Amino acid sequence: MNAAERRIKITHLLMQTQKPLSATALAAQCGVSRQIIVGDVALLRAGGLSVLATPRGYILETAASTPIHTERRVVCRHGDERLLEELYTIVDLGGALLDVTVEHSVYGQICAPLHIFSRYDADMFCEKLKKPAARPLCDLTGGIHLHTLRAPDEATLDRVIQGLQEKGFLLTDEK
Repeated sequence: MNAAERRIKITHLLMQTQKPLSATALAAQCGVSRQIIVGDVALLRAGGLSVLATPRGYILETAASTPIHTERRVVCRHGDERLLEELYTIVDLGGALLDVTVEHSVYGQICAPLHIFSRYDADMFCEKLKKPAARPLCDLTGGIHLHTLRAPDEATLDRVIQGLQEKGFLLTDEK
């Protein structure tokens, strides 16, 4: 199959699933390397396809797959030892963690999608951080980072933020 046919196949595979597909899985189905898939996805994005990269793989962002919700950004601070506790607090109280943003002295604002919607997602993210040379972005900023939180309604989002506050994760004027 040529490059154009491969990108059509990648698009079709992404349209057929609700779950993220890793570049490795797509590469196996297309008979190419993972790096070729990464390049193909970049070209698909440049062509207007809304492909999200999550810690578990690629997924299409569609209006139908994005439910009505409310979002808020919060500033958090913690060490590596409390990362999983922070993630569990968010998902256990009904929220989702969309991204992490840090302010870097050289690169400026660095934002990475996380798409953590469950304890399973949180566990998989933390498992990836166990690999050599893998560090959370908040290590660059002494633990200070921003998150975009999502919840189905304001009451749920308020509950998540209250839980983060009670556990000392939120950076406030007093800290």
